[in-house]
Amino acid sequence: MIEVLQKGHKVLEQQAEKIDLKDILSPKIKNIISQMKDVLKNTDDAIALAGPQIGESLRIFIVSKKFFETNINSDLIFINPEIIKTSKEKQWLEEGCLSVRDVYGEVERCRKATVSAIDEHGKKFTFGASGLMAQVFQHEIDHLEGILFTSKAKNIHGEKTSNGKTI
Repeated sequence: MIEVLQKGHKVLEQQAEKIDLKDILSPKIKNIISQMKDVLKNTDDAIALAGPQIGESLRIFIVSKKFFETNINSDLIFINPEIIKTSKEKQWLEEGCLSVRDVYGEVERCRKATVSAIDEHGKKFTFGASGLMAQVFQHEIDHLEGILFTSKAKNIHGEKTSNGKTI
């Protein structure tokens, strides 16, 4: 299994590159998606993962199907995602990160966020969310901008988040 890069690795500090539309269905991108799914599947506390976290400086993130309490039978793939709308209302939320293991802190996030992206089949879609999913969108897009949550966090500590999940 691919290792998740840890804080200090230069890929995590770089702005990720857009994936060319003609490359979305390529074996390279399919392989990256497969590797990311494998990491999510085999990491109990993971609910999402961005390309840079596995050393791929590409604008892609995945939200694990295990995040959803309903019968969604596949992970959600977001290629070239952009936050197109957020609520004005914000809140401080506790976060953790697979790339900053065993460190947690509070980050100010918008309560709602809408993302526009392309799926693994090359189709454009929009996904609006509130609560934890909106937080996930903002956290993962920060990864694509080369930002780790610890650079925005307050009250940093080394205990599990209240929901036991790591974004």
